[in-house]
Amino acid sequence: MSVLLTVTCAVPAAGAVLTAALPAGSTEARRRTTKAVALGVSAVTLALAAVVALRFDPHGARYQLTESYSWIRSFGITFSLGVDGIGAVLALLTAVLVPMVMLASWHDADPGPAAPDGTFENRRRTQAFFALILAVEAMVIVSFYATDVFLFYVFFEAMLIPMYFLIGGFGDRAGGPESARQRSYAAVKFLLYNLLGGLVMLAAVIGLYVIAQDQGLGTFDLRTLTGAVADGSLKLSGTAQDALFLGFFFAFAVKAPLWPLHTWLPNAMGEATAGTAVLITAVVDKVGTFAMLRFCLGLFPDASKTFAPAILVLSLIGIVYGALLAVGQKDIKRLVAYASISHFGFIIMGIFALTSQGQSGATLYMVNHGLSTAAWMLVAGFLISRRGSRLIADYGGVQKVAPVLAGTFLIGSLATLSLPGLAPFVSEFLVLVGTFTRYPAIGIVATFGIVLAALYALLLYQRTMTGPVKEGVRAMPDLKVRELAVVAPLVALTVLLGVYPKPLTDLVNPSVDATLSQVHRTDPAPAHPVAATSGGEQK
Repeated sequence: MSVLLTVTCAVPAAGAVLTAALPAGSTEARRRTTKAVALGVSAVTLALAAVVALRFDPHGARYQLTESYSWIRSFGITFSLGVDGIGAVLALLTAVLVPMVMLASWHDADPGPAAPDGTFENRRRTQAFFALILAVEAMVIVSFYATDVFLFYVFFEAMLIPMYFLIGGFGDRAGGPESARQRSYAAVKFLLYNLLGGLVMLAAVIGLYVIAQDQGLGTFDLRTLTGAVADGSLKLSGTAQDALFLGFFFAFAVKAPLWPLHTWLPNAMGEATAGTAVLITAVVDKVGTFAMLRFCLGLFPDASKTFAPAILVLSLIGIVYGALLAVGQKDIKRLVAYASISHFGFIIMGIFALTSQGQSGATLYMVNHGLSTAAWMLVAGFLISRRGSRLIADYGGVQKVAPVLAGTFLIGSLATLSLPGLAPFVSEFLVLVGTFTRYPAIGIVATFGIVLAALYALLLYQRTMTGPVKEGVRAMPDLKVRELAVVAPLVALTVLLGVYPKPLTDLVNPSVDATLSQVHRTDPAPAHPVAATSGGEQK
């Protein structure tokens, strides 16, 4: 039995403990040591996640590198890990983004400006900040690898704790005099929304276990439960399956987030630092959409088909609503947050279109949205840290004083609107095609979101980067070496996966096919089938 998955999860967890235990101090040397240790741990985690992805055989079993250790034997709970193509790709995305977040947040936990009495305002513990980032990484990776329903639930909820402290305790300093109060409000709102979703899911998890135990399957093992549902040995009545599906889906829809359960996201991303905002939308929120594929469709296939049309309508509302609100935003980070709500609508629409193109596109969208939004948000964070303001109106003419910053911001903006040749285009195209083949009306209306995306992305660039140079922008420095080291890999991956997505599609497509077979769905037949001549030629 391989221990690779356990080691991949354990390294960032141990790194979080080590980083938190480093000697506290306000000297630059100690802070530099803390940052170096945390960055080194994240690099090792990236290497391990890459090994997992490389060792995964797309033509092999669905779950590979499996491990299982007894945990709570009396309830059939195990520490079981196994990776499919989707989990391998998303864990690798997490491991790629965390070092970028650390480099971008290099000074976010440094002491603030000196107060009149000589003390420092906004004093923050560097050890705690980087330890919390590593803790989030460990919990997210466990969630992508977990094959025990209860184990998944534990880490699905546990990741809320470090995220709460990252939002509330290490928020954005550019928020003005009310910043501390707003950060506290955003952190509490984030926690309450997600805890409510988790409590509903817990009731559904218990209900699933009770029903399974009554039928002789006292286990939380995902592979056993999905296999029993598929072969009929675990019988769920229509009412029970619908109720359990809604319990799981509600928690995942809050985490994703799906309209109308999205309202915590603009507050959280607006008040968090740029790096923490990337953790929220590009890493943690992906657990929700991933879980829809793995748990909702696998455990409750009939309910998934029953509720798919309603979920598609909610996704469509989220696409248009998020884009419309992004157009009207005055705050840069809240604009990115509403844009992400629109993008999550596309992801969820692709999942519940229940077609191979839709689900393949949705999985690619999770990765591509993570890369493009990370690049966009981190460059926006560099911009905000220079000017000290999140308001769009405070910027103008940045491209004349900081052309590299403006250029990378433009690439992030173009990726967000899914320009052909950049990674999000491929995934958005597949989602729309996959949706249109089964639900043409929803697919047609969803394309309106593309028009709105071009509007908010290009308007933001025009208002901040072009035109006369504003007074507060004149002395703005361009990107430094550390900042280029953050942005360059993300831009390179966005371009590479835009022109050559095959490495990702080869990994995820077998898992997508397995998921569709669980819900007994095949792609719709063409409306106009291609006929063949007697000579075998098509006509």
